[in-house]
Amino acid sequence: MTKVKAAIIGSGNIGTDLMMKMIKYPQNMELAVVVGIDPDSEGLAMARERGIATTHEGIDGLKAMDCYKDIGIAFDATSAYAHKLHDEALRADGIQVVDLTPAAIGPFTIPPVNMTEHLDQPNVNMVTCGGQATIPIVAAVSQVANVHYAEIVASVSSRSAGPGTRANIDEFTRTTKRGIEQVGGATRGKAIIILNPAEPPMIMRDTIFTLSEGANEDEIRASVEAMVEKVQSYVPGYRLKQEVQFERVGDNNPLKIPGQGEFTGIKTSVFLEVEGAGDYLPPYSGNLDIMTAAAKATGELLAEKRMAA
Repeated sequence: MTKVKAAIIGSGNIGTDLMMKMIKYPQNMELAVVVGIDPDSEGLAMARERGIATTHEGIDGLKAMDCYKDIGIAFDATSAYAHKLHDEALRADGIQVVDLTPAAIGPFTIPPVNMTEHLDQPNVNMVTCGGQATIPIVAAVSQVANVHYAEIVASVSSRSAGPGTRANIDEFTRTTKRGIEQVGGATRGKAIIILNPAEPPMIMRDTIFTLSEGANEDEIRASVEAMVEKVQSYVPGYRLKQEVQFERVGDNNPLKIPGQGEFTGIKTSVFLEVEGAGDYLPPYSGNLDIMTAAAKATGELLAEKRMAA
């Protein structure tokens, strides 16, 4: 079986962790080249040590390489600004792009929820780390019930939140909110991120609240547990911290949803923990690990479609 050749653009923490995943857990993609802009970056050095071609001259350096004509899929782990330029260049040459930046040029993509809808898209976007962890749960409830409102709280270690994350907190919340509504299926969504300075560093934890009607507790619980198993297929450290919790909101104690009026139905609370695989980033960086794992899973589905064509 001929594998689809892939490139990683960005040799920082995200790109390097994705590289290690592709090397350690090979499927239907062959990592052909890693692209950076710092000739002394650890990521490029690690790639060279493993026999992978590299360039420190960015997208222009990639396009000048002999292997460029064989690339089918490119993962962009740079920045939203740079991604706009990369996408234009790669799209012109028929290379599908998996976007790990906040650029959101392509459709929001959560592998176990809607990836099969976007296999022909030239660019797919991985939303945010909080989105990858929580939107599957909102979608699981939406699959069996009408979700009027969903709110997520993503708590991550301060150590795993670099300058890029800190500079884009507002963008994180807006993008995740949109993903909760567009992919998760909630009529209205809200996202909150907490950077926890605890030492030793804490593992990523996520809380998801939904207000829904049209399904009973057993149906919601079964759908959530089934979704957790799907995510665990590519993020083994993704797990429920405790059983799914329910609270009935009745006519005597209705909740008011901004812009929607009073609500009666079921409030569902889901508590998650995301432990990273430790392929390059430390295990407490589950927020970054789930992004690279989701990107790899997405790339494998794109590669499968390309190979079948």
